[in-house]
Amino acid sequence: MIKIGIIGASGYSGSELLRFLVNHPGKLEIALCTSETYAGQRIDSVLPNLRGFLSSKFEALDIDSLKDRVDIVVLAVPHKVAMSFVPQILAQGLRIVDFSADYRLEDAETYEAWYHVDHTSTSLMSTSVYGLPERYRDCIRSAQLVANPGCYPTSAILAAMPFVKHGIVALDSIIVDSKSGISGAGPKPSENTHYANRESNCIAYNIGVHRHTPEIEQELSAVASEPIRVTFTPHLVPMTRGILSTVYMQLIEEISTEDAVAIYTNFYENEPFVRVLPTGTYPQTKAVLGSNYCDVGLEVDARTRRIVAMAAIDNLGKGAAGAVVQNLNLMFGFKETDGLKVPGMMP
Repeated sequence: MIKIGIIGASGYSGSELLRFLVNHPGKLEIALCTSETYAGQRIDSVLPNLRGFLSSKFEALDIDSLKDRVDIVVLAVPHKVAMSFVPQILAQGLRIVDFSADYRLEDAETYEAWYHVDHTSTSLMSTSVYGLPERYRDCIRSAQLVANPGCYPTSAILAAMPFVKHGIVALDSIIVDSKSGISGAGPKPSENTHYANRESNCIAYNIGVHRHTPEIEQELSAVASEPIRVTFTPHLVPMTRGILSTVYMQLIEEISTEDAVAIYTNFYENEPFVRVLPTGTYPQTKAVLGSNYCDVGLEVDARTRRIVAMAAIDNLGKGAAGAVVQNLNLMFGFKETDGLKVPGMMP
């Protein structure tokens, strides 16, 4: 039996992870759930959707006792907090999947420039594995530290990767336009996430400075084997969860929409959670709501010689907790789809 400890389990990503894990068919046991806010309270009283599934209590974190209780730790805590825990956890011989951004980037200077904090365990940045199975599946299997991808980057990378890999788009003019539900901001209220400010309202934010930009650039650069910079504009839209990313890429050779769809279909044919949609069908967030699927659609704008690649994910599913379960399955030899073969919720 694989025993899992989730640190920060009461937040949106942590609680969504619990929702996936309670029905996992493999030998996985939720052995520990910590929450500084709700320590001592029953999990199903704080998260009523888990009534009848979990009756244990949230606990305060005792980091030195982890080795006696769990085999792997999932860190569902913010950036900077994660890096304060990771070295101590690895020293106990435990494996880690980290929700935060602390180990996604390969370069400490880049991390510090975009996140505006000093990285306190830079030596571990080169040992972590970026947790996107569609790119790093074999490395994830044996990893000690998996850096779970960000939600925006997951959608942008999966939308752009096949054409970047095939070398049929210009690499100096990629535009990523993303719309996200407000749950991506976490449970703590703010002016931007306040209902009165979000209802019937759509707003762009952090244009040119969003922290997920270097993550998108790092991974697409690795695919292309040369440096890539992107223009990334995120938006908040009046829905709770979901991301739709539209990626605009300039074509350097003629191609039809049908041929583009064929390239993507072949590229992702063995990927259980990437669904390439038929010609003329475009992704929608409700089709992936509550799931680990990424729906990809394509259209060639022949007049402007651009490919428009679209990807829809649930930011808390494939963009967070679903990806963690997919990574856990790889790390412990379960079927990659275990606990994740659930369709989206429509309407």
